[in-house]
Amino acid sequence: MTQIKNIGIFTSGGDAPGMNAAIRAVVRSATYYDLEVTGIRRGYEGMINGEFFAMDRKSVSNIIQRGGTILKTARSEQFKTPEGRKLAYDQLKTHNVDALVAIGGDGTFTGARIFGQEYDMPIVGLPGTIDNDLIGTDFTIGYDTAINTVIDAVDKIRDTAESHDRVFIVEVMGRDSGLIALRTGIASGAEAILIPETKTDINNLCDRLEHSRKDKLSKIVIVAEGEDAGGAFEIGRQVKERFPHYDTRISILGHIQRGGRPSCMDRVLASRVGVAAVEALRDGHRNEMIGIIHNEISYTPFEHAIKHHIEINPNFLKLVEILSI
Repeated sequence: MTQIKNIGIFTSGGDAPGMNAAIRAVVRSATYYDLEVTGIRRGYEGMINGEFFAMDRKSVSNIIQRGGTILKTARSEQFKTPEGRKLAYDQLKTHNVDALVAIGGDGTFTGARIFGQEYDMPIVGLPGTIDNDLIGTDFTIGYDTAINTVIDAVDKIRDTAESHDRVFIVEVMGRDSGLIALRTGIASGAEAILIPETKTDINNLCDRLEHSRKDKLSKIVIVAEGEDAGGAFEIGRQVKERFPHYDTRISILGHIQRGGRPSCMDRVLASRVGVAAVEALRDGHRNEMIGIIHNEISYTPFEHAIKHHIEINPNFLKLVEILSI
């Protein structure tokens, strides 16, 4: 068992609902095992700048239900350099931090992998990203809340779409991953889903819109922001050009998908992996992401977790085609 006395914890990259629940779980489980916890504000940038403070169980009272992250988050260009990482390591040593829990996505884990190898620092990661695009866990912290936020918004959009016989092109987050678009498109009864993992065929989309039931009062198309046809505005322009008689509108959901109170699923997921992170460090794990696969705690090396080219289940796309008739 590794002799760790002081665990540093930070959040990095984009925020995700449930990060606070994960912070809470790490701090309280560390307290349970008589370990100290040092909070690091603003991710790697704060690590370089020495934004450290002691945390205890009271530090994380009444945060499990809060969105965002109490530790703040930031991206750091300086940490990408050897000089920046040396400054970060020196700060960790100054504050007697001898292990780290990193909460974030692939960019966070890329930095953690390099840093852990350079300085032999025990680091484990928790999957905090709304995109659900990491290998080694069935779901990431924030994904469930984000897709429920999208569903709520699209349901409201459909209300107004049906009132005016409109076509709505709705853009959701997903720069490199279409998993938000895929699930929310099925759950919201979308006529079509356009995602980065499959090549967008505008002609096919227009054919589906043209041959859909004439008595349909509304048509919803869900577009991931990273799909290859130019995004919702370009797709909307082409639909308007092809069907000038349609009342076509564009809706970009944007950062509302990152905010809000985390769902029950995200709170439980964050709590489980948060406790497992502390136990993993005590047991000698390092350079691994802690996730849950088939309801069991899993450990995935950072280099595998960040290779997030996940195969899209073609049955999901077939579902959309079948259910949109």
